[in-house]
Amino acid sequence: MPPFAALDLGTNNCRLLIARPSGEDFVVLDSFSRITRLGEGVEAGGVLLEAAMDRTLRALKVCAAKLRRWPLAGVRLVATEACRRAGNATEFRARVRDEAGLDLEIIPADEEARLAVIGCAPLIDRGARRVIVVDIGGGSTELTVIAPDPEAPGGLRRVDWVSLALGVVTMADRFGGGEVPPDTYRAMRAEVSGRLAELVARVDLDRHIADGAVQLVGTSGTLTTLAGVHFDLASYDRDQVDGREVAVAAMRETAERLRAMDLGDRGRHPCVGRSRADLVVPGAAILEGVCDAFPVASLTVADRGLREGMLYEMIAAHRASRRRPGRRGGRHGR
Repeated sequence: MPPFAALDLGTNNCRLLIARPSGEDFVVLDSFSRITRLGEGVEAGGVLLEAAMDRTLRALKVCAAKLRRWPLAGVRLVATEACRRAGNATEFRARVRDEAGLDLEIIPADEEARLAVIGCAPLIDRGARRVIVVDIGGGSTELTVIAPDPEAPGGLRRVDWVSLALGVVTMADRFGGGEVPPDTYRAMRAEVSGRLAELVARVDLDRHIADGAVQLVGTSGTLTTLAGVHFDLASYDRDQVDGREVAVAAMRETAERLRAMDLGDRGRHPCVGRSRADLVVPGAAILEGVCDAFPVASLTVADRGLREGMLYEMIAAHRASRRRPGRRGGRHGR
C-alpha cells in the first residue's frame, strides 16, 4: 500500500509524518518537527504576528518539499488553536496556499480531541472503567473522557470532553515561563483545575479513581519532556518514553525540579533544550492542574497523538474503499 501523510500545525509546533501501513500499524518513512511558535502574541493581540507567520511558512515549505517526494495515497494537513482564534487566519491560509502550495484545514477543538484519542488508542487500557486522554497543546488543552466499550466504534465510547483555551504558549504569555515563582506556579495550576470543575462534576469519577480504575493518558511535548527528565535520559529517546507508566508524584517532583531551575539551566537540559525552556514549566502546571482535578496515582505517557490519529483514520478509510469497489478512501489535503 502506498504511503500517507499527516501534518499538525499547532500553536507552538509544525509536525509532519509520512508513513506506510504495516499490519495494524504503520512504518514511518519521513518526519519533520520544528518549533515555530505560530501562536506567539495571539493571546494578547488576537492575530498571528508577521514574524510568527514567516517562521511557520519556512517550516511549511520544508514539509511541502518532503510531501512532493512521495506517491501519497492520502494527505491531511490541519491547523489548530492559533488559527482557530486568530482574526487573520484566513489571510494566513491564503499565504500558505500561495507560497507553500499547501491547503490547510482549520479543525474545530472537538475534532482535535477525537483525533488525539484515535492516535493514542494503542496505549489505552481496555480493562479500565474510564480513560482520560489529555492533549496539552500550545494554545489549548483538550481532555476527553472515554469508556472502553466493545459495542462502540473502535471499542471506545466518548463520555464527555472539554477544550480549555490554555496551552503552553498562552500560559507563558499570561503568566511568564522563565523564572516562575511558587505562587505564580500555584496560580497556573489553580486556573486549570478551576476551569475543569464543570467537567469533574459531570463525569463524577471519584469512585472509579478511588478504585484505581481510571487511566490517564497524556500526549504532548510537555509529557514527553517531563518523562525524559524523570528517566534521566542523556538525550530524548521516544522508545524509552512512549507508553511508559509514571507515578503522578514522580512527575510532580520533576516539575518542581524544572520550575526551580533558571532558564539557562533548563535550556541546557538535553531533554528540554532552549526552544522549550520557557514553555515546559507552564506545561507542567497544566498537567498538575489536570491531576489536581482528577487525582489519579499514575499516568501513561504518549509520544503520539493528532498526526497518528489522522494516519490511522486515512489508512482505515483507504482499506475500506478497496473492499468496496467504486468508492474512494482517505482525506486529501493538497
